[in-house]
Amino acid sequence: MASGGLGGLAANDKYVLVSHRDFDDFQDVFQCRDAATGKSLWTLEYLAIDSLDYGQSSRATPTIVSDAAILLGAMGDLHCVNLADGAIRWKTNLRSQFSVTAELPWGYCGSPLVVGDKVIAQAGGAEASLVAFYLSDGKLAWKSAGSAPSYGSLIVAELGGKRQIVGHDVDSLGGWDVETGKRLWTYKPPLAGDFNVPTPLVIDDKLLIVTENNGARLFAFQDDGTIDPTPVMENQKLTPDMSSPVVVGDKVFCVDKFLYCLDLKNDLDEMYRQRDPALGDYGAIIADQDRLLVIGNGDLLLVDAKADKFTLLSRQKFSEEKMEIFSHPALVGDRLFLRDEATIYCWSLGE
Repeated sequence: MASGGLGGLAANDKYVLVSHRDFDDFQDVFQCRDAATGKSLWTLEYLAIDSLDYGQSSRATPTIVSDAAILLGAMGDLHCVNLADGAIRWKTNLRSQFSVTAELPWGYCGSPLVVGDKVIAQAGGAEASLVAFYLSDGKLAWKSAGSAPSYGSLIVAELGGKRQIVGHDVDSLGGWDVETGKRLWTYKPPLAGDFNVPTPLVIDDKLLIVTENNGARLFAFQDDGTIDPTPVMENQKLTPDMSSPVVVGDKVFCVDKFLYCLDLKNDLDEMYRQRDPALGDYGAIIADQDRLLVIGNGDLLLVDAKADKFTLLSRQKFSEEKMEIFSHPALVGDRLFLRDEATIYCWSLGE
């Protein structure tokens, strides 16, 4: 790749999408590679100049939907392209289209969310905090007034019997109507200043939130789809800046310098906390009902998810050098695609 990148990988059985920058650091570069061979199939480049903390590369993971890909750069350039050849179907810039004046020192970070026929993004304008475009032609479907964006991604969920978009803006958690963008509820945490990077996680009919200032909290919902602001469970020791949690059975797992395991049957009490040389501020986790694959700084850790104490099943190095990994990998069948700033790796997980 030309120059370093931070964004997550998106993949299916044919294609792998990755973002980076050109050598002069003037242009965003999105590249599509053959999933089987790594061969470059097409490249999208466009001018995008700013001075952001941690570089100018896209932070958002591309979104693949059918035969299209949605690409978002750190400066707000949003493209819908053909997945097969990269031809542009429509494009816009969130900051300029919606007159965004908020300071965004890390740029746009949340991945585009596709819900039905709409692409949802956090523009961060006073009159367009959240926006929805029609996937087919990029025309604006709705906009919702509010605050600057968070640095995390939105999800769609049914909570309290109401299907809604859920996520953070710069200083609060909220839910929005999928069809109209109307804000349904707002929750502001006791302590201000969260970066709001980790992705919310739905557990049955409840919502798990983890942040660096307010810890882990599990919320229930009212019958009208609004949040009950008093958490039903809390853990103040798990305080990740960036890592998102996963749930296996009755356990919550998350990386924050340690691998944390919290007990959903017992008020999110800590079952164990394990230190490992591969674990730092960020670690991505992929899980099934039996095991966790934890992506650390140069190592892949396979962990028994059923055990009540830390049980390492295997360790695999993907780099001889310890390196910080800030992006989420993609798993397609038995192939794991992951990246550091300069290299894409494809690992076979088959026996």
